[in-house]
Amino acid sequence: MAGLGDPPGGTPEGTPGGGEDEYRSVVFDESFVRAARLQEFSAQERITDHAPAVRRRPPLRRAGLSRQALVLVVLIAVAFGTAIYMGVRHPYQSPSAQRSAEPVRMTVVPLAPRGRVPGADDAGLLYEHSPAAGFRTAAEGVPLPGARRTAHFSEDQVLNALTTAKNYIVRSALDPEVLGGGGVRSVRVLLDPDQLPQFDESFAAPAADGRHAPTGWLVRFDPARAELADPEIRVDGSLRAVESDASTLEVTADHTMVYALRPAGAERAGTSLFTVRRELHFRYDREDLRMRQTHLVASYVQAGPLSCAEDSANHLRPLLAGQTAGTGTPAGTDPFTPDDATALCGTLAPGAQPKV
Repeated sequence: MAGLGDPPGGTPEGTPGGGEDEYRSVVFDESFVRAARLQEFSAQERITDHAPAVRRRPPLRRAGLSRQALVLVVLIAVAFGTAIYMGVRHPYQSPSAQRSAEPVRMTVVPLAPRGRVPGADDAGLLYEHSPAAGFRTAAEGVPLPGARRTAHFSEDQVLNALTTAKNYIVRSALDPEVLGGGGVRSVRVLLDPDQLPQFDESFAAPAADGRHAPTGWLVRFDPARAELADPEIRVDGSLRAVESDASTLEVTADHTMVYALRPAGAERAGTSLFTVRRELHFRYDREDLRMRQTHLVASYVQAGPLSCAEDSANHLRPLLAGQTAGTGTPAGTDPFTPDDATALCGTLAPGAQPKV
């Protein structure tokens, strides 16, 4: 006969301990009960009329941060520190960024005439009888080519590079203030900031060393020697943009500029023509394109009529109407000095002069 605690019919066969073992896995320990969000009212509390059967317990307050919160704080701190580190020292610099510190390579070649420099009272007459007769005037002679997208640069970015190169050419070779030996800030602001120290050193201490010649950066005449006789400078040339790698655009500019000059302060003196051929190589990374600045890589200049004996690094000192080059030779080159650039001088072809 079954006992008082046994179910009718006794304990089920095959189940040790009866039904108690069946619910043993779901028995709640004290910590689980304490953590419960709901608590049943006592019998005394439930006597109160309309009292709910359960009440909500206030959440347990734990001393300090939980483990999950602490881990989250640590992760945020690490991520923030990594972002600052990567911003200060970028370990994946592009090739263009690593090349940005390279100095400009510049060459200035004076061209000496074989005889007297031809001149006339009218600059227009000289232009009509010179190879520059069909050249355009000033900035019109620096037209922009059609801009086409490349593999990694959009059409707008290519146009931006070409436009910045044109602005550099106009400001550095066609601005009357710059040509007269005046301020150079209009040219300086177009350069990549990495090049500004070299630019400033060139004008503070000019040198014919292939690195610090002001006439490699821009065209300027000795204001004590010559001045513009006609502001309508004749220009002809081309611009070409190519992609050198995924992060760099390069622009090559090749222009010939012809200036009508006369002796400084002599308005009634004869006028002569002075020719400058400039080949400039520019480089642009994405930051340069965004800031509308350029990195001048190389400058190759041929200019005349000049005397080979004159220093053309700081200012161009043109030979004017009726003058000759004389018998002077270029400045000496010391082969024992590694940084001494080779002194160069050429002869101005007779066909490059006006036929008057």
